[in-house]
Amino acid sequence: MRPLLLCLLLLSLVACSRLTQENYAKIETGMTRERVVEILGEPDQSDSGSLLGISGEHAQWKSGGTTVTVQFVNDKVMTKDMEKR
Repeated sequence: MRPLLLCLLLLSLVACSRLTQENYAKIETGMTRERVVEILGEPDQSDSGSLLGISGEHAQWKSGGTTVTVQFVNDKVMTKDMEKR
């Protein structure tokens, strides 16, 4: 019986999404990419590039019907967006 309970507990922890309104609210303009990753985890999709010493990244996190998009310039948050379907 105990192994079954342990398995169920582990599965419920894995299923928990970090894409919550509370975590989204923690992301602020100027925050480092590293801090955003601490809050949301690594992005599911990311595109980046640089030009003349300025780097940019478009990162997305997805879970269920929720998508969080963050634009970084020089590893700092410039914009953020959260969509729920």
